[in-house]
Amino acid sequence: MPSVSRRNFLIASLAVPLAATAAPALAVESTDQFTTAANKYQVPVSVLTAVSYGQTRWEDHSGRPSTSGGYGPMHLIDGAAVAAVRANRTGKPDSAPVIDTLAQAARLTGYSPSTLKKDPAANIMGAAAILASTQKSLGHPLGASTDPSSWYEAIASVSGLTSASAQQTFADGVLSDLQSGAVKSTAGGKLTMKARAVGSPGAQRQVLSERVAVAKAQRPRGPVDAPAGLAVEWIPAPYEQYGPNPGDYGNHDLGFRPKSPALNQIVIHDMDGTYDGSITLVKDPTYLAWNYSIRSGDGHIAQHLETKDIGWHAGNWYINGHALGIEHEGYAADGSWYSEVMYRNSSKLVKYLARKYDIPLDRSHILGHDQVPATTAANIPGMHWDPGPFWDWEHYFNLLGANLRKGTSAVRPKSGQVVRILPGFDGNFQPLTGYQNSSSTPYPDLPTNFVTLRTQPDFGAPVYTDAGLHQNGTPGSTYVSDMGGRAAAGCDYVVAEVIGDWTAIWFLGDKVWFYNPRKNPTARVLLGAKVVTPKAGRTTIPVYGRALPEPSAYTDPADVVAWAPLTYQLESAQSYALVDEKPPTDYYKANTYDIDTPGDHVDIIGKTKYYMISVGHRIGFVLADDVQASRAW
Repeated sequence: MPSVSRRNFLIASLAVPLAATAAPALAVESTDQFTTAANKYQVPVSVLTAVSYGQTRWEDHSGRPSTSGGYGPMHLIDGAAVAAVRANRTGKPDSAPVIDTLAQAARLTGYSPSTLKKDPAANIMGAAAILASTQKSLGHPLGASTDPSSWYEAIASVSGLTSASAQQTFADGVLSDLQSGAVKSTAGGKLTMKARAVGSPGAQRQVLSERVAVAKAQRPRGPVDAPAGLAVEWIPAPYEQYGPNPGDYGNHDLGFRPKSPALNQIVIHDMDGTYDGSITLVKDPTYLAWNYSIRSGDGHIAQHLETKDIGWHAGNWYINGHALGIEHEGYAADGSWYSEVMYRNSSKLVKYLARKYDIPLDRSHILGHDQVPATTAANIPGMHWDPGPFWDWEHYFNLLGANLRKGTSAVRPKSGQVVRILPGFDGNFQPLTGYQNSSSTPYPDLPTNFVTLRTQPDFGAPVYTDAGLHQNGTPGSTYVSDMGGRAAAGCDYVVAEVIGDWTAIWFLGDKVWFYNPRKNPTARVLLGAKVVTPKAGRTTIPVYGRALPEPSAYTDPADVVAWAPLTYQLESAQSYALVDEKPPTDYYKANTYDIDTPGDHVDIIGKTKYYMISVGHRIGFVLADDVQASRAW
């Protein structure tokens, strides 16, 4: 069964448990860890609190590092370790600079690096020491009553970020959070930071603005597609012919998007490697390209393709044609946590792109690579599973301004209703194995983004087996890459049955169960949802991984791409959440290097109507003629 939630370190330190007090939430500024550090180093406690929120959202992550090598609630960077890890994984020194805030904190406080990593109070003390030391060296005043805006340069410095743009974005975010206040639900209770008036950083911000302008002038110019104020570097992916045949080219295709094909999705990827290594790959004409790369350490973004062109990133040509791909530095199986600066910059980019290209902000259109379906049944086992179980979808959508709880209700679900999986992230410890590449070694209790699916309403029941993923006959498992027996946060499913604290949903043609206790539900009823059900008289209907045109839509019969159903079939009386009523029906033909090749680089559009559904862990497509669409009751 899921582990008992580990409480947030601030709540765990209370003499009286939060639940036993009359207070509805804990004011972070009043906690001993922050007030003690603030008083010792003459730093406004509000500044210290807001910096921690901007770095980690007040989480210590049990002393585990982030994907960028940061530790504790203040995200102190172990620069030496980061450089060593990068060199080990790439085989050469990494070019990305690192600011070693962990070493700074150790020098200033006398705490050992190990203590600063594992002890949240020491970690906060270390950040306070860096803030005070920087503030003093810059000639700015210390003191608990000083205006937070007068700490702007020090805030930028303690961030551990290396570029002026990233530092400015972080410091701006800290002041913005102070002005708006913040609330966070976490394991064991709720944390708050009250809103307050903040002055203008004035000349301190101007210092960084001048550095940002210099860096911008030095960047290569290119057709960057990004919001104003978000520094994006143009590092183009090559479009080259590397062999004698017309099809010997790479590493993407030319297109005419958003006009043709239409854009309707953004795929979130995990690099499973370093930023520098991924940049090397995307510049290789014999490899493949995606649209954007985001660095963990400072949230730096590079764009590689014009939006009109088509990357080869999703493992599904239909999805590639309609999606933008964004790679995030990190390792899906490591169990390290993704940095807040990367979440924030990624969400700013995605929010801009979604608004510009009219892409819905939901989990079927802003989706993980692990939700992209295969094009054929044979390809299912080889589909990727990033960004994996440790990507915080609920937080990410909050940053997008599209809270996944919106439009849901906490009422007890009933058969026929649609539920949205919302287990929370902090404290959602699900069983996982494969830690440190050992197949049977369980992971320590780590926050995850999913609920485990079982064959019966019992913790002792087997994990559900995805028949498409396990074509060799092996059973479903808790192995970290075996995502077939999981339902991820934000995804929608139709309720098949409810027994006690267990809820069954229709999933890949089967009825599967997940733990959904009344007192702490892991799913909420989605109001006004639409569903599809096989039409009367149909015992089963096929599921597809793409919405292809009918054969008559092709001018040349040799171009016809056959409809290839996946392993899964929807049975009569089963229902599935309808997540897009009008997915494009098309096939973008692009087989040659020369865009002027007659009959090539054309979008073949069909008249067959499909529905996109939430069929399992991945999305799928069904023919509209095969199903009846209706409102869930």
